[in-house]
Amino acid sequence: MTDFSKVKSRPKVAVVIPNWNGMRWLSDCLSAVTGQSYPPEEIILVDNASTDHSTAFVRETFPQVSIIELDKNIGFAGAVNAGIAKVESEFVALLNTDTIADRDWIRYLVEAFQNAPETVGAITPLMVSMQDQDRIDNAGDSFSWYGEATKIGHGASRAEAPLRSEVLSPSAGATMYRSSFLRDCSGFDDQFFAYLEDVDLGLRGRMLGYQYWIEPKSVVLHYSHGSQIDYEYYIRLVTQNRLLLFVKNIPLSRLVKFSPKIVYGQIYYLLAFGHLRAFLAGYWGFIRRLPHALKHRRKIQRHRRVHPSELDQLLSHDKPEWGIRHHLTKLIRRIVN
Repeated sequence: MTDFSKVKSRPKVAVVIPNWNGMRWLSDCLSAVTGQSYPPEEIILVDNASTDHSTAFVRETFPQVSIIELDKNIGFAGAVNAGIAKVESEFVALLNTDTIADRDWIRYLVEAFQNAPETVGAITPLMVSMQDQDRIDNAGDSFSWYGEATKIGHGASRAEAPLRSEVLSPSAGATMYRSSFLRDCSGFDDQFFAYLEDVDLGLRGRMLGYQYWIEPKSVVLHYSHGSQIDYEYYIRLVTQNRLLLFVKNIPLSRLVKFSPKIVYGQIYYLLAFGHLRAFLAGYWGFIRRLPHALKHRRKIQRHRRVHPSELDQLLSHDKPEWGIRHHLTKLIRRIVN
């Protein structure tokens, strides 16, 4: 392990924590961040107009934490962008409130960056289930041509954790980014509000030639499903953002080549999860944001530094296999009832 106390050019790290009514998590989360073996230069809590007195608690209990109070809830993407805009450090670590970072979380990520080429834009830790600490919660994100975003290793034994390796995209729940990478990619897209915004950023970075690593020595406990979002609203956002992600980032030749899988995925998710109104609301949200997506698509494809064929195997080809008849029956029952 590098002894950073003896290193003259000690990289500066800022931690940005988005919060929305996360009062019950903040004591453990911030205690872990303020107790790091590699202390961050600054800790910024971005509050999405919470109503649970979160900010008052943080001011009183953690005076070293800077607070940005937003007038309304602008979602995960908008909140972290607001925090990142205030950062001058070389690295930015994002952290969900429903986490407890191991004491060496930052140290191991910085150490990994010291051994990484400049093309590595972000490094994610091993996220472990807080409910069952022998199980992996997330070892990076995967995304399929069917539109399915999955947590790599989710539910697997912690003993099966990967070595330091490349992942398609890091989970923004505890990842450290180069500030230069975030500037190059123009940060998170706040049109996503929440969900898949980290995969969107990951794919945009891929188009610019960046890579991402997982550093399993860096560990963060995560309380699975700790967010309080309504399930139908979740379906709406994921449906909307899945389509935005494809339209914004995937070159036309690949959209055409893999269109059968993309269409299959849309049908599958409707049948599998139902909630037709939420699904249609997601489509409407996508249509409303389509001009935004097309504008950014032109910029992304104009500055693309990789050949479209490189995406062919980066995105997963794992096909959802649940019985269509079963889900069609379930959907009809929901519509009738």
